[in-house]
Amino acid sequence: MLIPALMHQPAGPGGLVRSALSIDALPIGAGRGSLRIHGPMGERRRLASVRRSDVLSLGSFVVLGLPDGMLGTAWPSMRATFGAPVGDLGLILLVATAGSVLVTAFVGPLIRRLGVPVLLAVAGSLAALGYTGYAAAPGLWLVLGVSVLLGVSAGAMDGGLNTAVALTGRQRLLNLLHGAYGVGTAIGPLVVTAAILTGSWRPAYLVQVSLDLTLAVLWLRHRRRDHAQPGATAKPEAIVAEPHPAARWSRRRYGGVVVAGMSVFFVYTGLEVGAGQWEASFCRGPLHLSPGATGLAAFGYWGALTAVRIGLALPRRPVPSQAVVRWGSVIAVFATAAIWWQPDVAVAVAGFVVLGGALAGVFPALIALTPVRLGGQRAHNVISWQVGAAAAGGAGLSAMIGLLIGATSLSALGPTLTVLALIVVAAELILNRLAPVTRRA
Repeated sequence: MLIPALMHQPAGPGGLVRSALSIDALPIGAGRGSLRIHGPMGERRRLASVRRSDVLSLGSFVVLGLPDGMLGTAWPSMRATFGAPVGDLGLILLVATAGSVLVTAFVGPLIRRLGVPVLLAVAGSLAALGYTGYAAAPGLWLVLGVSVLLGVSAGAMDGGLNTAVALTGRQRLLNLLHGAYGVGTAIGPLVVTAAILTGSWRPAYLVQVSLDLTLAVLWLRHRRRDHAQPGATAKPEAIVAEPHPAARWSRRRYGGVVVAGMSVFFVYTGLEVGAGQWEASFCRGPLHLSPGATGLAAFGYWGALTAVRIGLALPRRPVPSQAVVRWGSVIAVFATAAIWWQPDVAVAVAGFVVLGGALAGVFPALIALTPVRLGGQRAHNVISWQVGAAAAGGAGLSAMIGLLIGATSLSALGPTLTVLALIVVAAELILNRLAPVTRRA
């Protein structure tokens, strides 16, 4: 079993200690203090709490990824139901990102005030409400109206868990977390395809509602079980750490590094989400694939994203994050060029699969590098800002792709993805020049 094997790890980046604490006992202010239970029985309870929080974290990211894999595949059928133009998918993503970006600016304080479990329970409840609106929507206006709730939910869950795990320095768990997201995005097209084959896309979102409600209940139950344990409110042991070198940077340099990092997240996520959301329309349009074949092609993209992320979490000695970012972004350029070239259907579909695999490790590696570059104290807030920038890029750039496709044709997708991939490479080089990684990370 992978999760227990990841629990005991050495000192993490920026002077932080990599610990086996449960999610709601993290030293980032999960609300009630660190869980310190002594003795054999206390140790067993602590480890059981770790296992529960790890499993719930992975499950949360599976559920988070499901709708991202569903929407692009469902959109051709949804727009036929509502009589909407193809480019309106971008409007949905823009509305969702407004809520997501807003909440990620406050994720750090929300974690300190509420704790991670309560934050995630609230996020699950908001998601269930939003996807009920999707399933029952009589027109596109309701889909647009509830999408802001879905953005808030996704931003809270994404920012909360990324911050919590990254600050414990558990790089393998971080890769597994994003691998779990990939599992959701890979399953999403299959769920929608199955629903469409039975007559409508709507039942797929009813499945999503039930999963979000289940997660909300499980996170609240996990919090109550941990707080019922003796010693759960004990004060955490003080950890003395050497100041990170970034603490001596000028305000101008620090601001430049933060902006450069957020720019990488913005463009990278626009590339990842844009490719995933528009692949189905591209397959149905220029490639002339059937609905069933389109669902399988979308599964190939998200499936590759998932498989590589999980694969990166398997080695006992993780692949250096800097190498994952560098090689992944370069390979993505060649994959998008193949989609643009499109000599035949097989090459174009394979280009999406390779693109998914190339991009797989980049996001979690960038998250893991943030405490290394900036130190744990500054990374506490910056990671949630980066997640906000990623949400803005995923929605904003996907919407811009939609507007471009609406003004031209779906054939514009290939060259647009290629340009985005080249920008990711350039932006990452600038970030590394401003804040080089001086040790293996």
